[in-house]
Amino acid sequence: MERFIQVFLHYLYEVLPALAAGFLISGFVHEMIPEDLILKYLGKRGIVPILFSTLIGTLLPVCCWGSLPIAVSFYKKGAKLGPVLAFLVATPATSVSALLVAYSVLGPLFAVYIFFAVIIMGITIGLVGNMINIEAKNINADIECPHCKIDPDHASLHVKKTVSSHIVAALKYACIDLPKEIGPELFLGLVLAAMVATFMPIGHLIKLYLAGWFGYVFSVVFGIIMYICSTASVPLVDSLIKQGMSPGAGMTLLLIGPVTSYGTILVLVKEYGVRLVTVFLISLIVISVLLGAGFGVLVK
Repeated sequence: MERFIQVFLHYLYEVLPALAAGFLISGFVHEMIPEDLILKYLGKRGIVPILFSTLIGTLLPVCCWGSLPIAVSFYKKGAKLGPVLAFLVATPATSVSALLVAYSVLGPLFAVYIFFAVIIMGITIGLVGNMINIEAKNINADIECPHCKIDPDHASLHVKKTVSSHIVAALKYACIDLPKEIGPELFLGLVLAAMVATFMPIGHLIKLYLAGWFGYVFSVVFGIIMYICSTASVPLVDSLIKQGMSPGAGMTLLLIGPVTSYGTILVLVKEYGVRLVTVFLISLIVISVLLGAGFGVLVK
C-alpha cells in the first residue's frame, strides 16, 4: 500500500503543473469561441467543413459526454453528418490539457503524434460519414441551446458581456466547471495507473499477453468498454507501457478510449440508428489500430 501511495503521488506531482496550465487555457478557449461561429461553417459537404470541425474539436475542452448535445444540435441546425462525426471524434480524443500532460508524462513525440493522429482520425471518419445517407429522427424538432438544457445558468452567457465578465467566466470554467466535469475520471485514471505500475502480477500479465498484437486487442476492447477522458488516460497508458505494453497499443488506447462511451453509443443509436453506430465503431477501431501500429513502427 505504501508503494501504491508513492507511485500515485509521483503521477500526481508530474501531472498537476501541465493540468493546471491546460485548464487555464481551456477556460479561455471555451469562453472566447462562440458556437454560432462553428455552426456557420459546418453546413456544407466536402473536406473543408470536416477539417474545420476536426480542428475546432481538438481545441474545445469538452469530453465525449459534453460534445454529444452540441453535435446533435449542429446536425439539426443543418450541419452535415461528416463534420458532426468528425467533431464527435476530435473533441473528446484530445484537448490542450491532455496534450500538455502527454508532453510531460510520455514525451514530445507522443504529444505531437496524438495531435496529428486525432486530426487524421477525425477527417477520415468525417469522410465516411459524408458517404452515409442518414437523417436524424428528430431533425425538425425545435432547437434550444444544448448547454442551457444541461445548465440553466448558461443562459446568462447569451447576454452581451464585458471583458471582465468574459475573464471571470473563463476562470470559473477553468477552475470549477472543468475540474468538476473530468475530475473523477482524472482521479480514476491516476489510481489505475498507480495500480498497474505497483502490483507486479499485473505487470507480469502485461508482459506475457500484451507485448504484441494482443495489446491492440486489449486497447480496443478496454477503450470501448471503459470510458476515460483524454487527460486521465495518459498516466494509465504510461504505466501500461512501462509494464510491457507496446507503445503502438498504448497509442491506440489513447485514441479510442476517450471517444467512446455508453452515452455516445446510446445517443447515436437514438438519433441515427444502429447502422450508423456500427459503421462509426468499425471505422474508429480500424483507424485507431492503424494509427497505433504506425506509431509503433515510428518509435522502433
